[in-house]
Formats: sequence, structure tokens, C-alpha cells
Amino acid sequence: MPAARNRPTPKPPADPFERVRALCLALPEVTERPSHSQPAFFVAGKMFVTFSVNLHGDGEEAIWIKAAPGVQEMLIAEAPEHFYRPPYVGHQGTVAARLNRAGTPWEDIDLLIRDAWMMMAPKRLAATLAPPDGERA
Repeated sequence: MPAARNRPTPKPPADPFERVRALCLALPEVTERPSHSQPAFFVAGKMFVTFSVNLHGDGEEAIWIKAAPGVQEMLIAEAPEHFYRPPYVGHQGTVAARLNRAGTPWEDIDLLIRDAWMMMAPKRLAATLAPPDGERA
């Protein structure tokens, strides 16, 4: 049997929206389709991430992510340059992550996307997702 080769970790796409797309589509049973003229990602018919590009001329390039109670407030308090309360759905706890700023916190965004998927996925499907690297089940 040949020895296992160490494969380099693929470099994430340079375009931040393509990076988000890759993160979302790597999760089980995710579909992408437009919602309000923007790409959005769904699991079991429930949206968990959507793009927001220059909504009503606000100049933001962001994603809106479904978040657990308290997460939105914590992120905005800790990093208001990267996170904000989006219109329309912010009152439900959804948090917006700016992608057009230096120092985008990709580790946080990756975890937020996974958590949003977990919240919206059916329990049988959520149970199939391995924990992120370095975490125990």
C-alpha cells in the first residue's frame, strides 16, 4: 500500500464572495439560488446565508448570516468595522459581515456559516457534519 501523501490545503479564492460560496457549498445538501436578486444559500429550503451588494446604495459588500441569539450583539460590540445589524432581518438576530474591509475575520465567518447551517439543517443532517478542525464532537 503506498504511503499517504500530505496534500496541501487548497488556497481559498481571492474573491471574497467566491470564498463564501465555497464555504457554503462545502456543507451537506446546500443549494444556491437567488433571493431578492442576490445569491443565497439554503439547506432543507431554509436560507442561512445571503449576499448583500450595495443594498439601496449603502456601499457595503457583505453577507448576511443567520446567527444564534446574542451572537449579533457580541460581534458588533467586538468588531463594528467588520459586523453590523442588517436591515429587514437584523431584528431576528441575523448578522452582516463586511467583506470589503481589510482584515476580514475569515475564521469567524467560517464558524458563523457552519453555525447558521447547523441551525437551519434538519437534525438528522446536522448530525452528519464533522466538527471544525481542532474541535471535538
